[in-house]
Amino acid sequence: MIEHFHTISEEQFKTLTSTIARITILIGGADGNLNKEEKDWAKKLAKIRTYANSDTLHGFYREVGKDFTEVLESELEALPGLVEDRSNVLVEKIAEVNAILPLLETNIAQELYLSYISFAKHVAKASGGFFDFWSVSTAEEKWLDLDMIKQI
Repeated sequence: MIEHFHTISEEQFKTLTSTIARITILIGGADGNLNKEEKDWAKKLAKIRTYANSDTLHGFYREVGKDFTEVLESELEALPGLVEDRSNVLVEKIAEVNAILPLLETNIAQELYLSYISFAKHVAKASGGFFDFWSVSTAEEKWLDLDMIKQI
């Protein structure tokens, strides 16, 4: 297990890392279409976060980046096609982190929670607006605060 996550099982850790792909699908697909720009930006963002964030989460994002595209496509394939149905399933899956975050050291749980929120906002800005960048659609805005995750 990577540093700072030794208090949880491999399965629980996988849930935490898969949540990045789930957030990508929820936010990026909120308008009915998770486009290539959103997928590419999320993949790039996960890679950037292996070095450009809190040192305590570098290892976490290295693990996310190892198979991000595969996890994203696998999650997407397993979800219903209708946006509302897909969103409902994703909300439930993302909410699974609520049982895991309290098992981490408080500062790590807080950093991860804030990182999820930040990640969602960056994915939302990946398309739309001026030259299709840095604008958040109404459909995406509904989910930006990730209200299904309890604040730490």
